[in-house]
Amino acid sequence: MSQGFELKKVTPHCGAEVLGIDLSQPLDAGAAAALQSALAQNCVLFFRNQKMSPEQHKALGRRFGELHLHPAWPRLVEGHPEIMEIYADDKSKRVAGEDWHSDVSCDPEPPLGTILHMHEVPPVGGDTLFASMYAAWDALSAPMQRFLEGMSAIHDGEYVYRGRYEGALEEGKVYPKSEHPVVRTHPVSGRKALFVNRTFTTRIVQLARHESDAVLGMLLEHLERPEFQCRFQWQPGSVAFWDNRCAQHHAMWDYYPNRRRGLRVTIRGDRPYFRP
Repeated sequence: MSQGFELKKVTPHCGAEVLGIDLSQPLDAGAAAALQSALAQNCVLFFRNQKMSPEQHKALGRRFGELHLHPAWPRLVEGHPEIMEIYADDKSKRVAGEDWHSDVSCDPEPPLGTILHMHEVPPVGGDTLFASMYAAWDALSAPMQRFLEGMSAIHDGEYVYRGRYEGALEEGKVYPKSEHPVVRTHPVSGRKALFVNRTFTTRIVQLARHESDAVLGMLLEHLERPEFQCRFQWQPGSVAFWDNRCAQHHAMWDYYPNRRRGLRVTIRGDRPYFRP
């Protein structure tokens, strides 16, 4: 028990369900601090049977920082540019998050976290997988860890976002591209986490291209190992709050032609750093 709510771990490395809390109500300082600590330790927090208005959803996000505006997403809730509508149906050619990724890691200051509130789910399917990048880092051999420490990688939004979203206004648009450490230190937990992903990371700066391709390919396969993961089965009213600094996620697109719809807010983060 912590600040009136209970944590129930989902797997040893990733995920915890939070019991006994109503996210529509304002969080006091103690509860917000306890959730922030639980998030940093468990990578993703899950909540069931939640009801939130757009204003309450944004207020929840702002309890943890300033809200982030996505550089490309075209489906926003009218009057609430901070809220993204996550939607797929029988007309969708693809869905957001089909590959393992950390949200908008191409930003100079990638998001701290994301809060997704699901409103409509298919009768079966549409789960989201989450993976701990702490566990992925810890499972690397000591020589490989020493090799990677201090290296940096390019995260590029151009090839991810350009031409991807129907209805997006792209003329004159410049998408973010940033260089981040391959392993970052989490500012809350102090733990090290692998920080490359299949969606945005294009190369390791300090290596020749063929070397980068080989090492990056190995890391991307490694971080997707099932023992680092948990799997969340959505229900109407479910909320997932994941920490983009230490978690990656993968949205399953296995429910065609059924629909899934949710609303999400994203919290601004800071520039990733590595501390030996």
